[in-house]
Amino acid sequence: MLALLLISLSLVAILPIGKTLESVHAATSSTPPPTAWSKTYGGTRPDYALSVNQTSDNGYALAGYTSSFGAGGDDAWLVKTDSSGNIQWKQTYGGTGGDYASSVVKTSDGGYALAGSTDSIGAGSQDMWLIKTDSDGNMQWNKTFGGAGYDYASSVIQTSDGGYALVGYTDSFGAGSADAWLVRTDPNGNMLWNQTFGGKGYDEAYSVQTSNGGYVLAGATTSFGAGFLDFWLINTDAFGKVQWNQTYGGTGDDEGYSVVQTTDNGYAIAGYTNSSGHGGYDGWLIKTDSSGNMQWNQTYGGTGGDHVYSMLQTRYGGYALSGVTNSFGTGAEDAWLINTDSAGNIQWNQTYGGVGTDTLYSAVETSDGGYALAGSTSSFGAGNTDFWLVKTEGSSLSPTPTSTASISPSPSSSNAGIVVYVAVAIVAILIAVVVTAAVLRKKGRLKTGAQHLLL
Repeated sequence: MLALLLISLSLVAILPIGKTLESVHAATSSTPPPTAWSKTYGGTRPDYALSVNQTSDNGYALAGYTSSFGAGGDDAWLVKTDSSGNIQWKQTYGGTGGDYASSVVKTSDGGYALAGSTDSIGAGSQDMWLIKTDSDGNMQWNKTFGGAGYDYASSVIQTSDGGYALVGYTDSFGAGSADAWLVRTDPNGNMLWNQTFGGKGYDEAYSVQTSNGGYVLAGATTSFGAGFLDFWLINTDAFGKVQWNQTYGGTGDDEGYSVVQTTDNGYAIAGYTNSSGHGGYDGWLIKTDSSGNMQWNQTYGGTGGDHVYSMLQTRYGGYALSGVTNSFGTGAEDAWLINTDSAGNIQWNQTYGGVGTDTLYSAVETSDGGYALAGSTSSFGAGNTDFWLVKTEGSSLSPTPTSTASISPSPSSSNAGIVVYVAVAIVAILIAVVVTAAVLRKKGRLKTGAQHLLL
C-alpha cells in the first residue's frame, strides 16, 4: 500500500501546481472576455476606422478616413492613443478630393505606413496611395500608383528589406474590368515591380501576407470559380508570379477579406458567403493546406446578414473573427467578435453596440491576451458615425494550443519549476521501487538479478 501511495504521489508531482488533468487540456475559455473600455473619435460627420495596430508603448494606431476634419470632402486619418484609448495625437492627410486610408502598419523605424486611395493627387480618377510618416504621424513622403482609371489599395505590409507590398484593385491595367493588383516598392516607396491578377470579370485582392519567400493574397473573383463571386486565394513567388491559385464558393456570392498563414504552413481565409450557411449572408472561415486545398470550412450567422471582415490566428491556435451581424445583438447591426478553436468551432462570441449601426473592420490580439477592435459606430460618439476602438480584458490562460496534449506549466511557473516537478517525481518513483523490492525480498519473491535495476 505504501508503494502504491508513493507512485500516486509521483504522478501528482509531474503536474504543474494549480492544474488538474482536466484543466491541462482546457487551453481557452468558453466565456467572452469582459469589455475593458471603448472609445469613440470623430466629429459631427462620418468617420470610419478601418485598421488598427498595437504600438510598442501598448497604445494603438487607428487608420481610416474622416469627413469631420481635414482639407477636403474625405481625408485619410491616423489616430494614435495611449494604452487606455486616450488620444495622444491625430493627423489628417489629403487634399480637396476624396482621400482614404484602409490599412496601417508600424514600420521598422518607429513610424507608420498607410495605404489607401486618393483623387486629390495622382494620374487618374483615383490612385493607389502609400503614405510614410514618422513616429508622430508627420508625413515623410507619399507615393501614388495608377493610371487613368480607378486604383485602390486595401492592405499594406512592410517587407523584410524595409520596402512595402500593397494589394487592392486596378481598372487602369490588367485583363478585365478590374483586376487584383500587387505593387512592390523599395523603402522609399519607389515601385520595384507590379503584377495584376484576373480575367475578363471583376477581381480584387483585400489582404496580403508574406509566405515562404513570396506572397499570398486573398480576395474575390467573378472571372473564375463556381458562382458569380468566389473567394480567391493566390500564392506568388518573390516577384509576384503566380505559383498557384484556388477559388472557393458556390452559386451565390462569396467574398474573402482576410488571410493568414497558419502555424502548420497552411492558410486561413475569412469573409462572407450566401452560397451556404444559415441566413442571407454568413461569416465564412476556410482552412487550407499549404497548396490551398480546403481542409475544412465553417459558417457563422443566423437568419439575417452576417459578415466577417477581419481574422487572425490566436496564440491558442484558434481564430478570432470580427465583423458585423444583424442576426444577433441589440441594434440594427452590431459589431461581432467570434473566437474559435483550431477547427473553427465557436468557443464564444460577443456582440458590441447600441441601437444604431456598429461594425468592426479590424482586430488585433494585444500583448495582455485580449483584443483591440476597431470600426465604426452610429450608436455612440459625437457625430453621424465615429471611429470606434473597443478593448477587451486580457486572458490569464496559458498560451498552449488546444490541439496540444502535452502538459505545460502554468503561466506563473518557470523552467526551474518544471525541473523541481520532475525531480520530485523521480525521487518518489525510486523510493516506491526500493520499498517494493524490500517487501518482496522479505517474502523471498525477488530474484537476485532484478536487484541490478536499482544500481
